[in-house]
Formats: sequence, structure tokens, C-alpha cells
Amino acid sequence: MTPVRIRRSADEGAAADPPRSPGELLDRLYARRGQAASGVDLALAGLAPCGSLAGIDAAVEVLTGTIRAGRSILVVGDYDADGATGSALGVLGLRALGAPAVSYLVPSRFAFGYGLSPQVVDAAAPGRPGLIVTVDNGIAAVAGVERANALGIPVLVTDHHLAGDVLPAAAAIVNPNQPGCPFPSKHLAGVGVVFYVLAALRASLRRAGWFRTSRPEPNLASLLDLVALGTVADVVTLDLNNRILVEQGLRRIRAGSCRPGIRALLQVAGRDPGRATAADLGFFAGPRLNAAGRLEEMSIGVECLLEEDPARALDLATRLHELNRQRRDIEDGMRAEAEYLVERLTFRGD
Repeated sequence: MTPVRIRRSADEGAAADPPRSPGELLDRLYARRGQAASGVDLALAGLAPCGSLAGIDAAVEVLTGTIRAGRSILVVGDYDADGATGSALGVLGLRALGAPAVSYLVPSRFAFGYGLSPQVVDAAAPGRPGLIVTVDNGIAAVAGVERANALGIPVLVTDHHLAGDVLPAAAAIVNPNQPGCPFPSKHLAGVGVVFYVLAALRASLRRAGWFRTSRPEPNLASLLDLVALGTVADVVTLDLNNRILVEQGLRRIRAGSCRPGIRALLQVAGRDPGRATAADLGFFAGPRLNAAGRLEEMSIGVECLLEEDPARALDLATRLHELNRQRRDIEDGMRAEAEYLVERLTFRGD
């Protein structure tokens, strides 16, 4: 039998002297595990700088020119929770920064498939957008961007997926995973990329004297609840940068400062927004958003996140809750059928 050896702390003084506060206890635990203080400080100041994202300056230039010219912006998102939160964030953030006309389009999974395809561009063209901004897609949309360019519609790609051998000929590309990008957080979700673009745009507009009494500078941190939900629901690695974004968003949710739609999604799932955790976002709010893209149209989810009226947001969240119930029923039926077929299999030699 292997003997049990008890390892004693080298700091006998600390062992004999109990911690005087929870903070002191945590400090000791982190120190014993070799965790630097910077790795547990989840203040916004700890975020990686916007300037380290390749293409961010070009993106800001494109957005600034579009906004100053009064041209419309169309946000084209993906049909999952990351795409829905990113689309809502893009619409709300650009409007808050002074864009005169911002709309969104989430292509149907059933009619168009994934991403900015030429068919999606053709569907958007009658609205005469002055700029298309992709969210959580676009890095592989070589043909779609080519079609937009042919129609005279510039495209700003914001994405986080791995790039292929050929990049689209977009006006600007912001993607931490594009070749040569020095941004340290390669696990940023699509909604996180949008947040960084908005932050960089705000800083540029501030330097240019864009904000005034009639057009106040927005507090983009108020939208971090969307970033937290999309980041957790997309199941990206929670590195330090993502932990900061998620923690700051959760603080706003627990404080009652979140979007009515996020509060409603938690409520219909039987969760208390005042005690929300990352698990609540990942296992309860996120699946209800995803259900819309899987069974119907993700526009239901985006509308829920954009809605300002709590009662209307609750109605939309209830609809998403029902879609999620239908999704579970479908999955349960498929699982039962698969198990039945497996049980009936006859193997050679039996």
C-alpha cells in the first residue's frame, strides 16, 4: 500500500495565522497556485488593446466615412446565439454612435445557408445599403464579397473563424484569427469582435469631436451583457480577455442593468437574473436563442435582444422558450429512434 505523504506549506507563519478576510484567503490561494494577480483581475482595464487587432484602423475609417456621409448600414449576422447577440450589439452600438440608419439581416438557415453568399447580397441589394457589416461570418465569403463589390456595396468583415487560403476582397477585415493578426486573444467570439470594433470607432469619433450635447458619447460597457451571453453560448475558450468580458456582462445582468430580452430569457427559463452565472447563460439563455435559428428564423432572437419594452421582450422570450421545448422534443424523438434501431441490430456471429 502506497503511504500517504502530507506536504506542509513552507510558509508556516501564514499557516498558523488564519486569513483575516475572504480577500486575504483568495490572495493566499492564488499565490499557492502560482496565479498572478493580473490573471484574476477582471476589470475592463485588463482587456487587450483595440489597436492590436489587425484591420481595426481600416474598419474605423470605413465606418466613419459611412456614418458621416449619412449612408445606411446593414448588419448581416449568423443564425446562432453568437451571431444574434453580435447582430443586436452591432445595431445598438452603431445607432448609439450616431449612425443614421442601421438595420440587420440574418439569412435563413433553410433558404440561404451560412454566411454572406451572393444570394444573400442579392436579397439585401434592393434596400440599397451603403455598407454591409458581417458579424460572426464573412471570413470565407469570397464570392459574396465579390458580388457586393460588383454591386458597389462595400463590405466590412468582422469574424472570428479561421481564415481559408484566400481572404475576401473586403473594404476591411477584423478577425483575431486572420493571418498576421497580433491580437493576443485568439478565442474572441464574434460578438466580442464587434465590441472591439465599436470601442475603436468610439475612440476615433471622440478624438474627432463627434460627440456633443445633442449627440452624447455612449457608454458601450452597458452592452456587455450581450457580449457575455454570446461569448458563453458560443463555447469559446474563456481566456483572460473573455473572462473579463463575461464577468463585466454578468455584473450588469445581476445589477438589473441588462437588456430586457436577456432578463426575459432567464425568467422564462426559471432563472433569477439577480443571481445569474455563466452557467445560466450557457445552459438556459443561450439554447433558447439557438432554437430560433434551428427551427425558424433567428430574427426572433435578435428582436428579443433589441426590444426595449419588457412586456414585449417577455412575449418574444416566451416564443423562444416554446421553440426550445420543440427542439428538445425533436432531439428526444431522434435519440429514442436511434436507440431502438441499435437494439434491433444483429451482428454477425450472434
